[in-house]
Amino acid sequence: MLVSCSEGRIHRTQRLGFVLPIIVLVGMVAGTVGAAVFHARDEAMSLAFPHADRIEPRDFFLTPAQRSEIEGQAKSAIESDLLTVYVGHRNGSVVGYAILDTHVVRTLPETLLIVLGADGRVTATYVLAFYEPTEYMANEQWLRQFGDRRHAKDLKVGGEIAAITGSTLTSHAVTAAVRRALAIYDVLVRSE
Repeated sequence: MLVSCSEGRIHRTQRLGFVLPIIVLVGMVAGTVGAAVFHARDEAMSLAFPHADRIEPRDFFLTPAQRSEIEGQAKSAIESDLLTVYVGHRNGSVVGYAILDTHVVRTLPETLLIVLGADGRVTATYVLAFYEPTEYMANEQWLRQFGDRRHAKDLKVGGEIAAITGSTLTSHAVTAAVRRALAIYDVLVRSE
């Protein structure tokens, strides 16, 4: 029921045609409350390489053989044949590599930053954006279990990686992203 005012008098009117769009709009806004962007790309590079004096983006155009090898090692698909690996340098030496991985968790996207040391080991994993409800997002403590990992084949939820209680899809999505990053390193970077 709405209250309207005309010519100084207040009238009560029922206008479902007006109320229903407001209810739908409130519902849509409430459904996106969990969506969050935590770090922009520039901030992400500062997280990845806090002491670097230069960060170089390197683009790779995958051959069918490279794509097949990466997907085979990662046990998951790659979305594009164009990949960018960010290389951090300090005093003329490579300090590490960073890969941004955007993927769908359940029905909405998540973007991770996977940081590898110069030797290809995982040094950090950060959630840059998460559009599912935030109660399903991986926390920092859970993400630390990827630290010092080197090979994609070792990473499996229920094996080397503990699941997130109540967030099985997130567990699998993050693990697949880290496997992809390690496979990208093995196939494209280490072989150079």
